[in-house]
Amino acid sequence: MEAFNEKVAYENPLLSLRIFRAMRNKEDLTNWHYHKQLELLLILDGELDVYVEEEHFHLASGDVVLIGASELHRDRSIGNLDYIVLQFDLEQFYDQSTIPYMRYFSETQMPLSKANYIFHQNDDIKQQAASCTRQILEEATRKDTGYELAVSILIKQILLLLLRGDSRKVLTLQEDFDRTRLRPVLDYIEAHLTDRIQVEEVCKIANMSYYYFVKYFKKTIGLSFTEYVNYRKVKWAERILLTKDLSISEVGERIGMPNMAHFYKMFKKYNDCSPKQFQRKMLVWNRQ
Repeated sequence: MEAFNEKVAYENPLLSLRIFRAMRNKEDLTNWHYHKQLELLLILDGELDVYVEEEHFHLASGDVVLIGASELHRDRSIGNLDYIVLQFDLEQFYDQSTIPYMRYFSETQMPLSKANYIFHQNDDIKQQAASCTRQILEEATRKDTGYELAVSILIKQILLLLLRGDSRKVLTLQEDFDRTRLRPVLDYIEAHLTDRIQVEEVCKIANMSYYYFVKYFKKTIGLSFTEYVNYRKVKWAERILLTKDLSISEVGERIGMPNMAHFYKMFKKYNDCSPKQFQRKMLVWNRQ
């Protein structure tokens, strides 16, 4: 059977995450599938075989497995199974201070499933990741004031565990010097999101030639320069849509994307909906 692209629906449009607890009571083999979200499975009770591309992971109670974005996978439950499924769009959890770490999880070098050795090798990290997953489920279920902040912190805690536990350096490693060298460029972008930011201008700030800069930026950040600028503009547009009484065209002007077709295209790329649909979804969510 042909693999299918699973569409993950988010409950809260401001929180690009889905988490739920599931139970299966018989041997069951799912079809091959993939999705753009990272997935983390935590086994509470029972056993599960997970197949990711050509890898196989046998999980029992307390075990955790990570499946990278768009990695082809399937699983087979063995008898009674109780487990937690966490799916999240990693890009949506980055901000100005953490986006330089995106390159570690960009999967340009190898799929993130290769990092599962960390959980197998370090029981303490596995237990901490399991604890974070349980807390995310609790926060997303209770929805106390500020739970979005709590979930974001817990997601970043899982990423930190992986980064610091990666003794084999499976995650792409670069010198801190690279990030430091680009700091003036990142600061310039944040200060000029209202403008049409020209790569030639930031090349001067970085003191690099055009061709060297575009390669250096992509290698260091994990996104091309244009992708990064568009990402930051869209994140700012989200804040404006939720806090200012402006038309969509005015928001586009405010973030330096006066071409409405381009603005809509970029916004939909990161939110799977138009700016107006985003506003409506948030209005409905805030009334609940």
